[in-house]
Amino acid sequence: MAAREVAETMEVEVEVEVEEENVVLGLGSYKGKVRVVSDCEEEIMLLWAIQQPIYSKNNAFVNQSSLQLNIDACGRSLSILQSPSSLVTPGVTGAVMWDSGIILGKFLEHSVESETLSLRGKNVVELGSGCGLVGCIAALLGARVILTDLPDRLKLLKKNVKANLYGNVRGSAIVDELTWGDHLDRVFTNPLPDFVFGSDVVYSEGAVKDLIETLVELCGKLTTVVLAGELRNDAILEYFLEAATKEFIVGRVDQEQWHPDYCSSRVATYVLVKK
Repeated sequence: MAAREVAETMEVEVEVEVEEENVVLGLGSYKGKVRVVSDCEEEIMLLWAIQQPIYSKNNAFVNQSSLQLNIDACGRSLSILQSPSSLVTPGVTGAVMWDSGIILGKFLEHSVESETLSLRGKNVVELGSGCGLVGCIAALLGARVILTDLPDRLKLLKKNVKANLYGNVRGSAIVDELTWGDHLDRVFTNPLPDFVFGSDVVYSEGAVKDLIETLVELCGKLTTVVLAGELRNDAILEYFLEAATKEFIVGRVDQEQWHPDYCSSRVATYVLVKK
């Protein structure tokens, strides 16, 4: 083999080794593979190059013009009420479902079934619950869940919790107000949650600072955060990752770990644990 070919082969091997070094089996209470984020700019470039979100179908799993979304999860049919008219109000996005919420909910279900995650008896806080699908699925999987959002968004959230968590539910769910950046009430921190979930919570630079402050106060060393988000703006996601990696170890969950029927190139899923 020519010297140039040997050098190129060695270079490829080194690149593979470096890539594998960033992949760990388990982060916090999540036991699946995650790709640890060490360089935020590189992570954004890699993510956009691999998934090419702008070429993928938007809202593949939801219909935001419908008043109700139906989805099967945890052995029952869930009916999630939506308020499409609320989308005309600036800053209000939680009144309808987004793909990231569907994907996160089904990811939790799939992870429990594949034994990379256990939620039975665990304390969970969901941030920016919106319509409440993720929190409802977590409760059906056995968790004690506090679903949270801003005060003016709790009415719809409470309706969906009441409509879907009936009969024999393994866990439990309550709805409470939580404004990111505000000092947290003891109900959220005593005890500290085992898990924090959030879908589509990284949507503007203005919200990132308050979100990080809340995560830092809410999480202990044993808390595992799982976030799924829409890939709309690379600059905003990079801004979040830069802020998050100062306080947390951050790992991206590749789509091979997701529910096989609920994947989208427009969504990314991250696991975070405190440093």
